[in-house]
Amino acid sequence: MKLDHQSTTPIYMQIAEWIENEILKGNFLEDEKVYSQYKLAEVFQINPATAAKGLTLLGKEEILYDQRGLGKFVSPEARVIIEQKRKDKTMRSLIESLIKEAAHLQLTEQELMVMIKKVHEQLGGMLK
Repeated sequence: MKLDHQSTTPIYMQIAEWIENEILKGNFLEDEKVYSQYKLAEVFQINPATAAKGLTLLGKEEILYDQRGLGKFVSPEARVIIEQKRKDKTMRSLIESLIKEAAHLQLTEQELMVMIKKVHEQLGGMLK
C-alpha cells in the first residue's frame, strides 16, 4: 500500500485503515502481533510517532491490545469491531450521499431500489 500524502485523511489514520484492511483480509489474525511503530515507519517511510498514533487509535477502538513489552496484538473482537464501525460510518455515509443525490434527481424510493437491484445483479449478486 502507498500512503496518499495529498489526501485530507491524516497519515496516522491511513496507517490505521491499512492495518484494519490487513485484519479483514486475514493477514493479521486474532492474537497475532502487528508491526511495531518502527517497522511501520520503515515500511511507509514516515515518522515513528505518526505510526504510533495510528496504533494508539486502533488500541482505543479495541481493535488492538497491548502486551506490555511485547507490542500490539489483534484483539479477538477486531474483525467484528471493524465491520461494525464501517457499517455504521462508511456505509451510512455512502447511503446518505446516494439518497441525497436521488432526491436531487427526483427519483422515488422504488426507482432507487430498482437501480440498486439492477447494479447488484450486474455485479453478479455480490451480496448475500
